[in-house]
Amino acid sequence: MSKDYYKILGVEKNASQDEIKKAFRKLAHEHHPDKKTGNADKFKEANEAYGVLSDAQKRQQYDTFGSAGPQMGGSGFGGFNAQDFGGFDFSQFSGGFGQGGNIEFDLNDILGSMFGGGRARQRRGRNILVDVELSFKESIFGAERELNVRKGLKVHIPAGIEDGETVRLSGAGEPMEGGVPGDLHVRIHVRNNTIWRKERYNLVTELPVKLSDALLGAEYPLETLDGEIKLKIPEGISYGEVLRVKGRGVPIDKSHRGDALVVVRIVMPRKLSRDMKKKIEELKKEGL
Repeated sequence: MSKDYYKILGVEKNASQDEIKKAFRKLAHEHHPDKKTGNADKFKEANEAYGVLSDAQKRQQYDTFGSAGPQMGGSGFGGFNAQDFGGFDFSQFSGGFGQGGNIEFDLNDILGSMFGGGRARQRRGRNILVDVELSFKESIFGAERELNVRKGLKVHIPAGIEDGETVRLSGAGEPMEGGVPGDLHVRIHVRNNTIWRKERYNLVTELPVKLSDALLGAEYPLETLDGEIKLKIPEGISYGEVLRVKGRGVPIDKSHRGDALVVVRIVMPRKLSRDMKKKIEELKKEGL
């Protein structure tokens, strides 16, 4: 039976990728198995739906064939049907591939037993997917998290990781008696920062500067991820100019970092007093 992935995530069929991502995050947070009120089945269902709808090619195939269509984990298998494999029925493997499902079989084992030959492989446990939320600062400098999947299991999250990236822990997934364990995939969700945004190895922000300070120069306090600094505004700076603070960006390696880039936005006064207008008229006469 075809599943309605749009209904599972609670979005319309014409939903944007951003809407799909937000809907999944909400459901993943609500139903995460690590929470006391979590629901493992609903979490797995939402994860399966997101794995299909977040991939443009899989989404197009799903819109055409439904969840039972080619590469959607139903009776079709990668564009081939059961009769292409001598009547072997793949419908039992409903987990599918990619982000949306867990692979519970080894294709090489199946093809080897059907056609003879092939390389015998050990059975593997399922892969496990968990979600971890980081502050913006933790995503820049890296972090370590203890996971509730198994006592004492920690994951090291590298510096500069992007929202939506996954860290893989080989062999930390579901155990398999007489075989090898699966892997643990840790998907990262980064909270937004109200001041800074990341652009490759640089951090970028905008700084409102008063007109008088832009003309005469000044010092402004600036909160960086390393703490507060005093930023010098040179006299005569123009709107949109970029001030560079070296070495306050994203770590590149143990001894190098990107820069902090500050885009100057000059704030123009909306109302002028009579005295201020008079002074500006005098400046205008001088060619300013």
